[in-house]
Amino acid sequence: MRIFSAGEVETGLDYADLVETLRTAFQREAVVPLRHHHSIPTEGREATLLLMPAWSAPAPAPAHLGVKVVTVYPDNATRDLPSVLGTYLLLDGPTGVPVASIDGPTLTARRTAAASALAADYLARPDARNLLMVGTGRLAGSLIEAHTAVRPIRQTVIWGRDRDKAVRLADRLDNDTNRITATDDLAAAATSADIISCATTSQDPLIHGDWLRAGVHVDLVGGFRPDMREADDDVMGRGRIFADTRAGVLAEAGDIIQPLDAGLITADDIAGDLFELCQGRCEGRRSPDEITVFKSVGSALEDLAAAEHLLAGEMS
Repeated sequence: MRIFSAGEVETGLDYADLVETLRTAFQREAVVPLRHHHSIPTEGREATLLLMPAWSAPAPAPAHLGVKVVTVYPDNATRDLPSVLGTYLLLDGPTGVPVASIDGPTLTARRTAAASALAADYLARPDARNLLMVGTGRLAGSLIEAHTAVRPIRQTVIWGRDRDKAVRLADRLDNDTNRITATDDLAAAATSADIISCATTSQDPLIHGDWLRAGVHVDLVGGFRPDMREADDDVMGRGRIFADTRAGVLAEAGDIIQPLDAGLITADDIAGDLFELCQGRCEGRRSPDEITVFKSVGSALEDLAAAEHLLAGEMS
């Protein structure tokens, strides 16, 4: 069985290539059971155990199947540990034989960021140049790099509750093509952004609808439980809403579930998901001034596609 380290996953999953791999995956048939989601009590904030299986559609047997085991411990930052840990097991479809064990956090970060970039390829303005990154965790750097792979991002501003982390991240990623700085003023940064990407575990909205200018694309990545919110009701009311998967966001995403339960939106207000966008069954951005919102909670299909892509690159 091949074991892929974090460094090998980073090297093997180029963002531009991975976006196209995910586009193809969402165009094809696959079996993706709703993930198992378990709350784990801790002395601090509640932790989460996720089990995420998927397999390609049989023909006559699936080429591969896989499962990711992930833990999310929000308080791990106080222990100098990543908040997201786990591993991905890829198995041969016809025999069930394990073929690869892959570093879970790196696979998750890269496929999650690539999924957001894929959505932005349909939903963000083609001339989007200014990115606001809300959050300073592991996903933040991945999202900046992924969005830059599909849009001509020239300036990125990072906001986080810990300004020192935002400054360190900006200093690490700043380059001649994309000037990256930190900010204390989230509202001001949001009003000038073409893309707002959020990757936090916030339970209170951080982005407010009255901050949004015409044409902005809002990318909500962090919240993966019904009690988590990154955007307020006004964002959801002003924006045309899309999801990575309809079933996933309707079951898990507080940014969708809370305004839905309050009667402010309905399930029909989700204009499309990545399956429909990639298969051409729904229209993406319709005008330069339209506000678009993409909510993701993650799909095991993305893990499977990324794992297969990684293995294929190793064998080529």
